[in-house]
Amino acid sequence: MEQQKATYYISIANGEISKVKTASPWDYRIEATDDEIIKLREYFDQGYSSDWQGFFRAHIPYVEYHHDKANDGYDESMQKAFALIYELGDEQAKEHIKSMGIISSIGHGGELNS
Repeated sequence: MEQQKATYYISIANGEISKVKTASPWDYRIEATDDEIIKLREYFDQGYSSDWQGFFRAHIPYVEYHHDKANDGYDESMQKAFALIYELGDEQAKEHIKSMGIISSIGHGGELNS
């Protein structure tokens, strides 16, 4: 049985996913199933966890950003989140994410490459 898609409003800064457009400021509008929202929530949670690890690591001055696994984990989870938002988002979301150039798997035609 195929799941129904619903409209969600996504805030990247606080990792918020809402069905209510006016509940709080949002960055992207997407159409997603329950399973897709669960996956997006997991990416945000992974990023949050990695962000805390990075905070604690930041107090060790000799570890550079590009040599830090916590930062790599955060970057990877956010790339996955943006890729999913791109895939599920409306045209404005797609254009904005494409213009940021943060997802290397977006081809020249604007589609995600596998």
